[in-house]
Amino acid sequence: MRSHFSREIPFIQHRKQFLIVSAILVTLAIVGICCRGLVLGIEFSGGTEIDFRNTGDITIEQMRSALADVDEGSATVQTAVTDGADGFLVRSDTTDPTVATEHATKAAGTLGLSDDSYKVTTIGPDWGSDITKSSAEAFIVAILVIIAYVSIRYEFKMSLTAVASLMHDLIITVGIYAWTQTAITPNVIAALLTIMGYSLYDTVVVFHRMNENATALKDGKHRTFYQIANFSINEVFVRTINTSITSLVPVIAMIVFGGSTLRDFAFAMAIGLVLGAYSTIGVASPLLSMWKTHEEKWTKLERRYGWDAIAAAEAPAAVEAAEGTTPASADATESDGR
Repeated sequence: MRSHFSREIPFIQHRKQFLIVSAILVTLAIVGICCRGLVLGIEFSGGTEIDFRNTGDITIEQMRSALADVDEGSATVQTAVTDGADGFLVRSDTTDPTVATEHATKAAGTLGLSDDSYKVTTIGPDWGSDITKSSAEAFIVAILVIIAYVSIRYEFKMSLTAVASLMHDLIITVGIYAWTQTAITPNVIAALLTIMGYSLYDTVVVFHRMNENATALKDGKHRTFYQIANFSINEVFVRTINTSITSLVPVIAMIVFGGSTLRDFAFAMAIGLVLGAYSTIGVASPLLSMWKTHEEKWTKLERRYGWDAIAAAEAPAAVEAAEGTTPASADATESDGR
């Protein structure tokens, strides 16, 4: 496989810039998680979700007032659109389905809404804790399987950098949910697990090329691991972009035309697909290249054939060439004057 470009794009030469951008994004995500907090769906925290549909000209203040009259003043109220009709999504801590339905009925009556204009979903705290535990176990098992597979198939360093790239994608995605105060539901968890698969696929494709080129590439030009890594990224770059675009098209369609359930899944998927394509190039590959270059074999090659060594070798020649043209230019000027 060869690069699609006549000249290589210098991804690895800009590894520090990529990592700085990633560090800033991760920091912002952590700040959002710590300061804004996560909005957990009732599937995790337990409670009641009331979906009011076709509410017409009712304002959010009127909805809050009606809920306060039925002892639901602490409920969270968000505007929503269902099948093109305006509505509200209400979340409260009430875990008794009878009480929740009674409160919803009274609030709807106060606002002049019919009995079929709302839907009440109540989940107990025990079921919510089970979902949280199952989700955490799924993530842990997925990470361990990834580490084991990549370590056996390639090497341990590749597995750790691949996991670091995955964590980068997941933290930023969750941070976006924190900043936008979008609820995290089981659909979002399913999307995050799917993101791990997409991101890992891109990373493994690049690592596979690096692994092959490190042993088989003998072109006399790509000798250091940095050079091999950059060449490998260029080989699969167009493939990565094509895969990401074709995956994003149906996801965007789900965001635009899908219902609330599909949007929960699609929003996380869209973020993850973009981050996955970026982190393979901007996180996983630079981290692996920097780590591998510290190995004795690659350190020696870097000192002898690295980009810095090439630049240092070319500098004297450039200086000599510049000095050589100066006298000639001066002689030419004198001749013209005569």
